[in-house]
Amino acid sequence: MAKTHEIVAQARKDEGKGASRRLRRASFVPAVVYGAGQPAESIQIEHNTILLAARHEWFFSSVLDLNVDGKVQKVLVRDWQKHPFKQQMLHMDFQRINENEAIRVNVPVHFLNQEKSPAGKAAGVVISHNLNEVEVSCLPKDLPEFIELDLVDLKPGDIIHLSQLKLPANVDIPALHMGADHDVAVVSAVTVQEEVEAAPAEGAEGQPAAEAPKETKK
Repeated sequence: MAKTHEIVAQARKDEGKGASRRLRRASFVPAVVYGAGQPAESIQIEHNTILLAARHEWFFSSVLDLNVDGKVQKVLVRDWQKHPFKQQMLHMDFQRINENEAIRVNVPVHFLNQEKSPAGKAAGVVISHNLNEVEVSCLPKDLPEFIELDLVDLKPGDIIHLSQLKLPANVDIPALHMGADHDVAVVSAVTVQEEVEAAPAEGAEGQPAAEAPKETKK
């Protein structure tokens, strides 16, 4: 089960682009909370709170306790807007959840012991992480912060598929119910063979050396 992470916010009444610009100048992030059959609510969060939380992968893949003026709501981050080049979050969308209904969330995959595996130790082997996150379905209380994939036994030529991931109890991967075509590779260890072609000898100017003149009889 994932840990509890609380984000403190305040309700706001000002709406519109002008109000949002004023909030940003005051180092706040304008945000909206919606869902669970309740009206949408405009809120504001201190920018440093968002900036620090956004450095952790749990912020985007865990159920959060959103504390708005002392009232806690269970939410997921559903959308965000970042400044194109500044280290600044411009807007956030949070979705309320029903703790008795299954949710779908993308959670990160943590790869373990890659360097210790036979594939990791072999020369000329490229290990590709085809997926770094996977969509899971479960009740909010069962949502994992991440899924671990131990690669200690990975050998050259091996391919690990979605269906081979070890999931926590009561956690499901919806894509696997859509047929074999959706059982995609998560990790592949491919052996790369370099082909070396013989190149003609080069002269002083980088051109192929001229052949020696043949002897002629006088």
